[in-house]
Amino acid sequence: MRLPYEWLREFVDIYASPEELAERLTMIGLEVEGVESVNGDAVFEVNVTPNRPDCLSILGIAREVSAVFNVPFEIPTYEITDKLNISDFSVEIVRPELCNRYTGRVIKGVKIADSPEWLKSRLEECGIRSINNVVDITNYVLLELGHPLHAFDADTINGKKIIVDTAGIKSKIVTLDGIERELPEEALLIWDKLRPVAIAGVMGGLETEVSEGTKDIFLESAYFTSFSVRRTSKTLTLSSESSYRFERGTDIEFLKNALDRAALMIKDIAGGTIYELIDNYPVKYVPEPVSARFENINKILGTNLSHMDMLEILKRLGIQVEGGEKAFVIYPPAFRRDIQGENDIAEEVARFYGYEKVPITIPKSTFSAGMLNTKKMYVDRISEAMRKTGFTEVINYSFMSPSSLDLINIPETDRRRNTIVIRNPLRQEESLLRTTLAPSLIENFKYNFDRGVKDIKFFEIAKTFENSHKPLPLEELKLGGLFYRDKSPSLWREDTKGFFIVKGVLESVFEDLLIKDYSFSPTLEPFLHRGQSADIYVSGSYIGYIGVLSPEVVERLDLKKQKPEIVMYELNLDLLLTKVPDSIRYNPIPKYPYIERDIAVIVDKHINAYEIEKIINSFPSQFIEDLSVFDSYIGGNIPEGKKSLAFNIVYRSKDKTLTDNEVENIHNSLVDYVLEKTGGELRG
Repeated sequence: MRLPYEWLREFVDIYASPEELAERLTMIGLEVEGVESVNGDAVFEVNVTPNRPDCLSILGIAREVSAVFNVPFEIPTYEITDKLNISDFSVEIVRPELCNRYTGRVIKGVKIADSPEWLKSRLEECGIRSINNVVDITNYVLLELGHPLHAFDADTINGKKIIVDTAGIKSKIVTLDGIERELPEEALLIWDKLRPVAIAGVMGGLETEVSEGTKDIFLESAYFTSFSVRRTSKTLTLSSESSYRFERGTDIEFLKNALDRAALMIKDIAGGTIYELIDNYPVKYVPEPVSARFENINKILGTNLSHMDMLEILKRLGIQVEGGEKAFVIYPPAFRRDIQGENDIAEEVARFYGYEKVPITIPKSTFSAGMLNTKKMYVDRISEAMRKTGFTEVINYSFMSPSSLDLINIPETDRRRNTIVIRNPLRQEESLLRTTLAPSLIENFKYNFDRGVKDIKFFEIAKTFENSHKPLPLEELKLGGLFYRDKSPSLWREDTKGFFIVKGVLESVFEDLLIKDYSFSPTLEPFLHRGQSADIYVSGSYIGYIGVLSPEVVERLDLKKQKPEIVMYELNLDLLLTKVPDSIRYNPIPKYPYIERDIAVIVDKHINAYEIEKIINSFPSQFIEDLSVFDSYIGGNIPEGKKSLAFNIVYRSKDKTLTDNEVENIHNSLVDYVLEKTGGELRG
C-alpha cells in the first residue's frame, strides 16, 4: 500500500521525519519497503500482512502511528445535518449471511466533470488514475478510510430498488472492464428489479456506470463477507481494489461514516442534493470478548510489564478493556477481528512495547526418553536389511500421473485403479495419489539409466492410498524395490539372474524377521515377464510380487540404450508384519543324524513346485524335517505339456537314529502319496 506522508499528518499530528517514521512502522509489523518523493511529498510503500486489513487505509495506519508515538488520535465522524428529502429507493437483502449490512444514499443533480487538481494529485501519489469527479471521490475515500464504495447511475436502476442476492442459474453481466462474464451460481450480486447491476464487492456493471450524462447517483457502502467475495473473485479470476479489501475484511461499523464522507465530498465538488440514509443492517456486529491473564502475557513475552502498561497500550489502539487484579477482558472492535485469543493480545503488547526491548531468553524444555513402537522397530530393521544387501533407499512424492497405471498395464477392474484425485495438483503428472510404488521406482530407474548409471538398486518404504469410498482412504505401508545390473564384460563371470539375486535379498529379509513359512508362486501381474516372476505368500497370505518387467513395458520406457532386464518387487508391510512371530522359540540341537532322499516327478506343466511342497508338507509323518526344490526341467525326454520337478527331503527323528529301511518305507509311502495327489509319475 502507498502512504503519502502529508495525507497521514491530516489524521495524526506527528513531527517525525519520514526516515524515522519508516523505521517505527517497520518495527511494529508494518514493513516499509521503500520511500519515494512524489510532487514534493514522501510516499511510503507499506507491506500490510493479510491479517491486518484495518491498515489498508490512511486512517488505519494513522491509528497505529498514534499508538506508537503516543499522540492524540480521534476517529473522524461525518454528519449530514441538512434537512433531507425522502428517497424513492429501497434495499432488500435476500442473503443476509453473505451481506451483513447495506447502506446507501441517493444524490440528485450532480455534475460529472474532471476532479480538482488536489484530488487527482492524491490519487496519483497512490497509483490510481483519475476517471471523473464522482468515481475519483469513491476511490479517495477507499484509500482514506479503507472502506470500498460504489456509485451507480440512479436513472439506470430499474424499479428504484436494490436487491442483494446470489446469481442463480445462467446469470451474466458486462463488467466495467467491458467483458461479459458468466457468473457462478453462488456469486453474490447486486440486482435491480430486472437484472444484475454489480458483482458484490468485486466490480460494478457497465450498464449502470457513472458517465458524463449521469445526473443522479445511488452511492453504495456495504459489508460483504470475506469468504463470499474471495470465492467469487477467485472463480472469475477478477480482482479489484475493492475485492482486495473485502476479501480480508472491512469495518462493518464504520461504513456509514465512509458513505457520508463521500456524499459530502460529492456535494462539495460535483454539487447535488443528498437524500436520506438507507440502512439495512440484519446481522449486527457483536464483539466476542477475549480474556487474558497479566501473568501469561509476561510469560509469553519474557517481560515484566506492569498491568497498567499493558492496558495503556491496548487503550491507545482503540480497544475496549475491562481490567481486574490478575486478568482482564478486551472487546475487539469491528476493525480488529483478528484478535481472537491471548496470544493475539500478547502480540499487540509486544509491538508497541518494542520488540527490541524484549529480553533474549533460552527456551526451557523437558526431554523424556522416547520409545519406538514394535512396528517402527521392524520397519527400521527391514530398511537396515535392505541397505546391507547393497540397496539404496529413495524417497518419492506420494503422487502419480493418470497415465502411470496405463504404462504398467493395470486393468480397469484392478483395485489399484481406485485412485484419489488431488483437487489442486501442481501439475498433471502429480494429480493422483499413488496406489502402488511401481511407477515412482520406474521413474527413478529411467532417470539414472539415461545418465549412464550401470548398477541400480533402489528400495522405498512408503504408504500407498486407495479410494475406499469412505471418509478416509485406505492407507497401506509398502516396501518396493528395483534392481538392474549392466551386462557389460567384467573380470569375472556372474551368471546368476537378477530375479534370483532379488529373491535371495527378500528371503534374507524374511529370515531377519524370523519368518519361515514363505513361498513363491507364478504370478499374473500384467507388467511382469511370464516365467520370470512370482507372487509371494507368507503363512498362506498374499503379500506382494517379484519379477522382471515385461518387454512390452520396457519398450514403453523409450530408453536410449539396449533393453535392460529390470527386476521389481513390492510387498505389503502392514500384512507382512502381522506374520512376524511374537516370540523366539528355542529348539535344541538335534542329537541324531538326518538322512536325505530325492524325488523327481513328471507332472503337468501348470502344476508349480509350491503346490507339490504343500502336498509333501501335508503328508502324515513326524520324520520329515525339511524339503527344498533343486531342479525344474522341460524338454528332452520329458513329454509335451509336462515338466520334471525334483525335491530334496530331509528325514530325522528326535528320539533315535533312523535306519535305512525305516527311511525307505517312509519315502516310498511319500512318493506314492505325491503321485496320487498330482497324477504324475516318477522320472527314471
